[in-house]
Amino acid sequence: MKMILPGMLVTCGTLAGNAAAQTGPAAAAIPPAEMLTLGQLVEMGGWLMYVLGALSILGLALILYYALVLRLRAVAPPAQALRLRELLKERRARDARELCAQQPTALAAVAASGLDFLKENPAAKPGMLKEIMESEGARQAGRMQNMIHYLLDLSAVAPMVGLLGTVIGMLKAFNSVAFDLAKARPMELAGGVAQALITTIAGLIVAIPAMMAYSWFRGRVIKLTGRLEEVATDLLAILENQGA
Repeated sequence: MKMILPGMLVTCGTLAGNAAAQTGPAAAAIPPAEMLTLGQLVEMGGWLMYVLGALSILGLALILYYALVLRLRAVAPPAQALRLRELLKERRARDARELCAQQPTALAAVAASGLDFLKENPAAKPGMLKEIMESEGARQAGRMQNMIHYLLDLSAVAPMVGLLGTVIGMLKAFNSVAFDLAKARPMELAGGVAQALITTIAGLIVAIPAMMAYSWFRGRVIKLTGRLEEVATDLLAILENQGA
């Protein structure tokens, strides 16, 4: 037993040394994993990647458009509100109506609805003027709310497209082994699984920013609606005092 143990230790040490000597160069010879390019990802994801790409471009275009349209200067400009107050106090209704036509904003639409109503119905009840202007204000606020709902729809459609790619990819993977398991090729199986994962990720990449942008623009619309109501109420008070 004493003779065997030292011999076994020497043998194990020799084998371990040889394995370490072989492992070092072999490990150094293994190339690092390459990162997939965007073109390769699109090719692996299939034709649905082009659909998701179009949705991403549409989402970016909507965000840029809303950033330009949903501003205080485009909904209820302070300069326009001040000028309308001055014209209405001076009883220059015609000039005020021309100003609304020259600068077609949401505030101009509300003011123009009240001016047109007074022009056609000079003897109308005071409460009717308030209803007309409030109705137009609600319509303008609803238009802004409906406008940003396209981002919400986009955030719901993009994951569904990604899920469709997931189903197609998994179906492709299963078809590679469904008919003959012995002849199944690993590359076909891996390609189907890769398509399933890539389209799912791409759908979420499109949907998450769209949802975040919708939440941000929703808060902006609420602030703009409050400002529009404030200025419209001020103009309504001026018109009612003149009709009293």
